[in-house]
Amino acid sequence: MNSREGGDAMGRTKQKEARPVILRKQREVIRDVMLSAGQCATWLTLDELAKLTHYPPASISAQLRHLRKPQNGAHAVIKRCRTTNKAMRAEGFGAVWEYSVQQERRVPVRRAERGRRKARAALLAASC
Repeated sequence: MNSREGGDAMGRTKQKEARPVILRKQREVIRDVMLSAGQCATWLTLDELAKLTHYPPASISAQLRHLRKPQNGAHAVIKRCRTTNKAMRAEGFGAVWEYSVQQERRVPVRRAERGRRKARAALLAASC
């Protein structure tokens, strides 16, 4: 008997079917990071988000804008200036903005209503 014969006794391992890898969209990753930071009342700058997600700050900024749109969840994206100490201001870094995303849904305003509001505000300002 050859050593290769009788391989059934050793048993064969079944190959598991590989599951397809589901890649999440950049917007979904940033949304999840920002929502979890919001639960801890944490504000993040674009630089901090870039370090966490490994995406460039320009892309993160664009995705934060997309999160405001109704088709992407109409999230409330809040932006504020982070207070810095005098040493950082003296070096010319300028303003550092930090962001927070809240799940609160904003009510979408139709474009026609926006125009009417501007016209009404202009009339009120002119009459004063």
